[in-house]
Amino acid sequence: SVGDYIFRACYIDPFQGTVGATFSYQDLHAKTAAVIFDVGNDYPKGLAEYFRAKFMELGGQVVAFEGHATGTTDFKAQLTKMVQAKPDVIYCSDYYNDVALIARQARELGFQGPMVGGDGWDSPELTKIGGTAVEGTFFTNHYSKDDTRPIVKEFVGKFKAKYGADPDALAALAYDATYIMLNAVKTAGTADGAAIKDALARTDLEVVSGRVKFDANRNPVKSIVIIEIKGGEQVYRTTVLP
Repeated sequence: SVGDYIFRACYIDPFQGTVGATFSYQDLHAKTAAVIFDVGNDYPKGLAEYFRAKFMELGGQVVAFEGHATGTTDFKAQLTKMVQAKPDVIYCSDYYNDVALIARQARELGFQGPMVGGDGWDSPELTKIGGTAVEGTFFTNHYSKDDTRPIVKEFVGKFKAKYGADPDALAALAYDATYIMLNAVKTAGTADGAAIKDALARTDLEVVSGRVKFDANRNPVKSIVIIEIKGGEQVYRTTVLP
């Protein structure tokens, strides 16, 4: 919003929260949902609100909407209310460290259904901390290392050769942001800022996180992937187009 020279490589949370709700309602056939989120952080709070709005719009019922303070490690008070409401799915918009603890405590309280969340789940630490409690859960993300598109296979291969690990979503976004900028400079054919800005606005490019264009607010219009935790690993489930 500061000015028309600022472009974003990352999709925005209204899209991510909406996709999470649609996936829960249509693919997981959930008719009731409970939501838990960190009230002190705009990212999980916003995602939770976007999920709730879309889930209800689709015809679902949100039976619990529970916030917790930043730094909480005992979520039993919120989870007890949620589990008692018997939701078909729990949506947790927190980051992976909180998610892992919430999943373990939810299972201890008897919740056996699926859990869904956002790209804050994307870390190897999720399964290390969460163990079997996060098995069969799902989250929205920017890309999957299992995507068979050539640009993804090349990126993952080179990244792994250099760093000895699979690239996470933030690595992919950093790569894409650079790729998009360099493409705009090449398209503009000059180092002039205004020309590069105009070239960025006309972007229509295949990148690691999908084909990207920009809307009038310079936010990307691109796909999102659903990742499932299966066998302790992140497994590609599906791609959702904008």
